[in-house]
Parts: sequence; C-alpha cells; structure tokens
Amino acid sequence: MSALEDARAHLAKAREFLQAAQFNLDVELFNAATSDAVISGINSKDAICLRLTGTTRKADNHNEAVAELKAAGPAGAALAPTFSRLLKLKTKSQYQSASIAKAEANKAVEWATRMLDGAESVVTAR
Repeated sequence: MSALEDARAHLAKAREFLQAAQFNLDVELFNAATSDAVISGINSKDAICLRLTGTTRKADNHNEAVAELKAAGPAGAALAPTFSRLLKLKTKSQYQSASIAKAEANKAVEWATRMLDGAESVVTAR
C-alpha cells in the first residue's frame, strides 16, 4: 500500500472514531467519547504525517507523537497544540479511575474534529 493509500485509510478510521465519539457524547458516555476522540486524533495525525512525509511512527510516548506531527510541516505544526491537548486526556479516559467530565468530553470531540478537518485538507490537497 502506498503512503497516500495509508493516509486515506487512517483518514477513514479518524472519521469513524469521531462519529463514535459524537454518538457517545450524545448518550453521555463521556469516557468512551473522549477515548474515541483521542483515537480519531491519532489517526488524523497518522494521515497527516503519511501524506506530508510518507511515514508515520507508532510511538507510545505522546511527546514523540506531537513532535512528529510538528515536524511534518506547517499544517502539522499548526495542529500540534490541539493534538497535545487531546492526548492529555487519553490516560484519564482509558486507564484512570477518575471519569471524564462532560466539558472535557466536549473539548475532546472539538479537538478531534479540528484534527480531522486538518487531515482531510492535507490528504485531499495534493
């Protein structure tokens, strides 16, 4: 599969997880909504990096993922702060006993939407 095909596949996953996040938000499943938003954002990051650089890394270290997006070019750098904020909710939504509040879940979905919009622009621009 080419880098462009991989980017499109990640973009499709980003859309799917964002739809799931929006659904879970609507039914007030805030941890699930946030977790899905984070996964959507990660797939958007992968789509952007694949389209702009031809590669993406699967780093467990969130700082490395943000740095990779930032290094991908101006479009990635512009989204890096949004991606960083989104990743900060991953541990709380997926692993900690404390739950995500409605306001946090709303922000997560907003940030994931911004990431997806940016990824769609990058992947379809060329």
